[in-house]
Order: sequence, then structure tokens, then C-alpha cells
Amino acid sequence: MEKMDSGLISVFHSTESAPEIMQSMKDISSLAGVLSDLGAHNFFQTPSEILRFLRLIQLLNEEALGLDEPIENEEMIYYRYRNRYDDLEPPSKKRVVQIINVLVKYNWISKQTRKIKMRDVGKRMMDALIRLANDSLAYYMNDDIGKSLFQARRDAEISEAYDDNGISGGNKITSMIRNVEDAISLLKERELEMLADRNALPQLEIIHQLMKDLEIKLEDRFRQFQTVEDSLVLTDLMQKGTSVLAEGTNLSIGMINKYVKFSNMQKTPLTSTIQPEKVRSFISKMFDPPLDSDIPNAHQLLSFLEQNQYEEEALDGLWIPIKFAAPLSSVAIDEAIGFLETYEPVADPLVEEEEETVYLSEEVSEDELEELMGESNWLLTKNMIDTSSIEAFFEKQEQAPVEQVIVEATTDQWSDAINALTAISALISNKKVSVFPEDEKKVRKVYEKEWEWMKDGDGSDIIKRRQRFQSDEK
Repeated sequence: MEKMDSGLISVFHSTESAPEIMQSMKDISSLAGVLSDLGAHNFFQTPSEILRFLRLIQLLNEEALGLDEPIENEEMIYYRYRNRYDDLEPPSKKRVVQIINVLVKYNWISKQTRKIKMRDVGKRMMDALIRLANDSLAYYMNDDIGKSLFQARRDAEISEAYDDNGISGGNKITSMIRNVEDAISLLKERELEMLADRNALPQLEIIHQLMKDLEIKLEDRFRQFQTVEDSLVLTDLMQKGTSVLAEGTNLSIGMINKYVKFSNMQKTPLTSTIQPEKVRSFISKMFDPPLDSDIPNAHQLLSFLEQNQYEEEALDGLWIPIKFAAPLSSVAIDEAIGFLETYEPVADPLVEEEEETVYLSEEVSEDELEELMGESNWLLTKNMIDTSSIEAFFEKQEQAPVEQVIVEATTDQWSDAINALTAISALISNKKVSVFPEDEKKVRKVYEKEWEWMKDGDGSDIIKRRQRFQSDEK
């Protein structure tokens, strides 16, 4: 930090007439001149032409670094390009000569008797162009939210590379915070879209991990500036950055919690028992849930009606979520629940006619009774646990390993794997299938899935059908 205590080196804080400033501006002028001359030769008409130019200067750069053999003339560059890159339309010898002449004109390279040599200004300008292209490629490989978070992390890395060495990186801390703010804004706008997408969990986990990484980097950046005399100026910036990252981290945690909860709710059997206290607590928390809460607000909850998760659920038209002017008091909610629980509609009295009760007796054997009880238990189990996918699998196959049954009967998702294991347990307990260890060590098929067994042999047990299943229609 000794270099930073004397102030960061910046063109904006240096004397205009200093010779170093003049020389650095000439470098910028040479970069503009190279790009201008190549543009005049129609070399930058398409992105593919620009990529070919970057490949050519990369060949020069590798030779200057000692990674490749020396380059004697333009013809050697031409053949080295054709051998190195799989390009259906490589630049012609004439085009390579034009580029080399432009680079010589602006002192990026020098042509000697038997060698083309890279000059210092050429090394720095070519490195800058290649880094710019690579940064842009990494930026565009992300989605809208990922772009902002990538740029924020890049700002932190640039600050580490430049500010820590006494060279100004250009307000990268402020830029980092602004990029995180943009990412949070986009995350809020796309929150409902991600909650509705069954494949959004990996993306949410990546966003959350980036938020945590950026929080660590921001704290490290501020720690580096603690010895600077004007560190008091950073106080507001530190508070703003900490607040923004805390909001982003909590928002990403909340979206992951909501995503998991909505995914589980779709697979959870409904119950007819209503607990008023839990309903009251849920409604109260929906008015202003914390960012990291798994409780949806009214807008999120109602939006799922438009996704047609169940047949004929989606409705055409416009729904508008409303919020009362003031939260309902606990007394009003209690009175409303009491009214609903004790409400009895007014109706004409029913005239009941007494009928003589006739009792019928029917005798069944012990074996028949046990069979009836077993069938009743099985029907009760099927009402609570969905076993249809596993039953359909064993209609086509007599036996199979546990892992094959889970993946082929459902999907490779971890939530479906849990539901499949529950269904298999129900079938085993009701003696519909049996399980036993694998007799021989066979090469099992490897499935691509989002989960793994705790032990390698857990998925090799064989499940065998004990009887042929009957469909519900029969």
C-alpha cells in the first residue's frame, strides 16, 4: 500500500504538458491510426474480418513472447495462419501485406532483413486489443443478470490489478456497485419468470454464488484503502456497497427458497385440515415478506394462476392484486374465521320419515379379510403417494436396478428422485414389488443426473415385480 499512499497514477491528475502524458497520448493516437487505416482498406467490414485481424496480431504476439518460431516475412505469417486456424476464407497474401505495412507505419512492428520484430508500443496495444476481445466474449456468454454480475466481478479484479499497484483503474469500486445494482434490478424484474421456470435453479445458485464472491471482493477492496489519507471519502461508498450486496444476497437466497418451496408444493398431497393460526400468519407475512423469505407476496402467488399448471386453470383477462389501506387487525381476522367456521345457511326444516332399519350379515374368511384390509391399505397409500410412474415402468419391465427405475420412470431432477424413492418404498411395504441385492457385479448404465448416491453401490439393488399391476381404469 506504500504506492497508493502517494496517490494513484492517473492521466487526469498529471500535468498536461508532462512528457509522459504526451507520449501516452501518442500511443492512443497510434491505436486510432491503425484502426482508421485498416478501416480504410475495408478490413473491418464484418466481425469475421476483425477476428482474422486479431488472429494475425496474436501470431505476432506469440512470436514476441518466445512461444513460436521467429517470423521472417509476411509470407511466413500467411502460411502460419493457414496452418494454425481452421478458416474457410483465410486472408490473402495481399491482405496480410497490407496489415503488416500499416503496423510498420505506426511503429507497432519493425521489418528487419530477416525478421519482423514487435516494438514495445505494439506489444502493449495488441495486448489491449486481445484483452478487450476476450473480456467482451466472456461478457456476452452470460444472460442479462449474469452480464452485470460478470462486469462487477471484472471491476473488482481490475481494481486488484491496477489500484493495488498504484495505477488508477478508473473508479472501479463505484462501477462495481452500480453493476450489482443493475443486476438486482433485473433480478427483481425477472423474479416471476425464474420462479415459473423449472430449470432456473442452477442459474439462481450461480447468481447467489456471484453475490457472495462480490461481497468478499468488495470487503477486500475497502480494506486496501484503509491506510489512504482521504479514506473518509469512501465512507458513504462503503455503506452503499455493503447495503447493495446485502440486498442482492438476501434476494438470491429468497428466490432459491421460494423456488424450492414452489417445486415441493406441486408434488405435495393436499390435506383437508385447515389450521387457522397458520393461515392467519401466512396472510400477515404476505404483505411485506423479507427478501430472504420463502413466503411469496400476493403478486407472485396470483401470477401462478396464469401459468396453467393445472388444466383449465389459466384465465384470459386481467387480474390486479390489491393491498388494503391498513393491515387487518387480529380481532377482525379472528371474527372472520369464526364466522366462516360457525356459518350455517338458513333452510327449510327437513321432514324425516322413519324407516325400519334392516341389517344384513355377511361372513368372510380370515384370508379374505386380510386381503381386503391389504387392498384398503394399498388404496389409502395410493391416495397419499403418487406411484403411477413406477407402476407404469414395471408394466413394461420385470425387474431393474434402483437407479434405472428412478431415472427412466421419472426424470434426472433431484426432487423427482425423492418422490420416486417414496413411491418405491410404498410399493415394497405393500408387497407389490420386492428388493434384493444384485447377484453379480455387472456393468450398470451410467445416467446423467443432478444428484448422486451417498455410496456407489446404493443404486445397484434389484427391484422385482411380484405381481402385474392393474390400471385405475380396470
